[in-house]
Amino acid sequence: MGLKFIPPLLPTLVDKPPEGDGWSHEVKFDGYRSQIVRDAGGVRIFTRRGLDWTSKYRDLAREAADLDVKSAIIDGEIIVLNDAGVSDFGALRKAITRRQHDLYFVAFDLMHLNGHDLRDMPLEDRREILAALIPEGKHIQFSQALPGEAKAIFHLIDEAGLEGMVSKRKDSKYRSGNSTAWLKTKAYAVDEFDLLGVEREPGKPAFALMADRGTGRYVGSAFITVGREMRERLWQRVQERSGPPPPKAVIKEKRPATQWVRPGLVGRVKHLRGEEDLRHASLQDFREED
Repeated sequence: MGLKFIPPLLPTLVDKPPEGDGWSHEVKFDGYRSQIVRDAGGVRIFTRRGLDWTSKYRDLAREAADLDVKSAIIDGEIIVLNDAGVSDFGALRKAITRRQHDLYFVAFDLMHLNGHDLRDMPLEDRREILAALIPEGKHIQFSQALPGEAKAIFHLIDEAGLEGMVSKRKDSKYRSGNSTAWLKTKAYAVDEFDLLGVEREPGKPAFALMADRGTGRYVGSAFITVGREMRERLWQRVQERSGPPPPKAVIKEKRPATQWVRPGLVGRVKHLRGEEDLRHASLQDFREED
């Protein structure tokens, strides 16, 4: 019988990385969580949800066929690196359709090898076997653990502009689904977005609706956490610039509590790095463009 896709272990998001010797830490890559399955029937590459995307990853599938194994299930992330050597989610979609040679598979766990189910083995042992399987200098690479203390590692990751880090219990078994055996700590970025409007309801937190400055695409909302003085100034500008709602193509759902504004207000928003839309976002400041 051939091997089947195994639903992945999903890390829990935390505010700060865990301390102590029982954890190992890796870079959190900004790409598509993927799984290589190799058996007598050949190589398949699955998405996080179990869709077969082998045809989209032809070059990586060919490289996986050259690994010195009879059968294996490898957990990892498919990424593209930018000029700074940082995984770039925006460039990933283009590479899948146009530049296969730019794709990398970063392998970080091994669930099955040559007829043996390894999921009950400690993480450290699984990763040691995995590291020995992957030759250097190829497009399938091993995700190295980072040396040092968690706090110092995370500081370096944040400074380098990386998405964050994943901390894993060294003795943990592999269990599909949400898990606290793996913890992800995400770094934050601060970027400017166009302010579309402000949503205010009595007794509820107020938040700003934001759009991408380049495309005008609605990217989500940011809690308004600025101080009282700046908040009053923002309310004043919103009143002065009151305007019609954006087209339905921008925001499809009705939002009756929103006061929409004409273009020209730009917000500085702190948000989780490496997300397509705003997550855990807060408005830090704003300015008028004209």
